[in-house]
Amino acid sequence: MEKILKILEDHARYTIEELSGMLNMSEAEVTAEIKRLEKEGIICGYKTIIDWDKVSTDRVTALIEIKVTPQKTAGFEEIAETIMVMPEVESVYLMSGGYDFCVIVKGHTFKEVAMFVAKRLAPMNNVISTATHFVLRRYKDLGTPLTGNQKDDRGMLAL
Repeated sequence: MEKILKILEDHARYTIEELSGMLNMSEAEVTAEIKRLEKEGIICGYKTIIDWDKVSTDRVTALIEIKVTPQKTAGFEEIAETIMVMPEVESVYLMSGGYDFCVIVKGHTFKEVAMFVAKRLAPMNNVISTATHFVLRRYKDLGTPLTGNQKDDRGMLAL
């Protein structure tokens, strides 16, 4: 099971025939195993990694730190479930350390993301504080390098 998961995690576009050869399993066995892993929620989805900087579409990504007061009856779960269903939210992580949740948000502009935080996240019950960090450039995402041969064009600061 772990071998098939690692292969699919690195490259989800292998065909059943290719996976069969890599795993020394029949195509029927590979198909059945993938269906089982999907049914059990072990494989949760398949994603394409896109370098949006190379597309003319305006997109902004922000990492938002959230400190909360956990619910007595549900702990952090109820808060996480409320946040994760918001369409702007890409990822939600419970964290150790200085804040409770790390939330990754996508939007079209900095202002759109800022208004989402100000109007939807910050006013939530149990939210103590938020800190928003905007992603300026992605170099590697989900294990995939995105940089190619691009140079840092900010220039040098002469002192």
